[in-house]
Amino acid sequence: MLVKQIKDKLIKGETVYGSLFQHAVVPAMVESIPPNSLDFVIVTPEHTTLDLAEFLPLKYALASKGIACLARTHSRDPADVARVCDTFDGVVVPYVEEYEQAKQLAAAAVYRPLKGIVLNRVLETGKWANKKTEDYIEKRNENTLFIPMIESVPGIENLEKICSIPGVHAVFVGPGDLTTNMGIPREYDSPELIAAIQKVIDTAEKHHVAAGCWFGTTKQAVRTIRQGARLVVYANDGLMLQHAMERAFGELRKG
Repeated sequence: MLVKQIKDKLIKGETVYGSLFQHAVVPAMVESIPPNSLDFVIVTPEHTTLDLAEFLPLKYALASKGIACLARTHSRDPADVARVCDTFDGVVVPYVEEYEQAKQLAAAAVYRPLKGIVLNRVLETGKWANKKTEDYIEKRNENTLFIPMIESVPGIENLEKICSIPGVHAVFVGPGDLTTNMGIPREYDSPELIAAIQKVIDTAEKHHVAAGCWFGTTKQAVRTIRQGARLVVYANDGLMLQHAMERAFGELRKG
């Protein structure tokens, strides 16, 4: 139900707001999230020693607050994508840049548990075993969100085709990897990056797919919203704690 609300907003052209959680695994911290702040959270152990399973208690706590919990996979293995979607509200897959790869990943999310020859026949011809199976798959996966990350120049070049794949609900730019791929590492205010993000947003919107980019400052995030981003992913749990403490103790130490 949580994912359906997000999908409905995206279909209507509305914007959804979220953040990355990299360290927070204690469900009690969800009580500190202000109302009407987050539509979703993406849990990601990418830069930590945590495992996705450690975020599961947080997922159920977020659900009690009406917040969807998506998970970022470590790999681009369709089996991993399906496993994550069986547990979390959706999946965010890193470094997707080829059409065929994206098609298999999307299928693992939104056509599961179909696999192998039968799945390939559906992907290649659109022919299902029967209407009963088609209806079952659609119903089973209607509350799953699939979001590929665009983090390279080839990913942007292939975005037109990627966005045409059934089951791609949004695309998400990872600016760290993308700027490195572009030869401007971590230059988040570079005109080249801003232009690349605009191309992603415009290309995605042509296919009625929402797009967005992660940023760690509100200034950069607002700039991207003004470019047309409708998938807003701001900061992470550690950064938000840092920003809050800097503001508060900066004022306190001034007296």
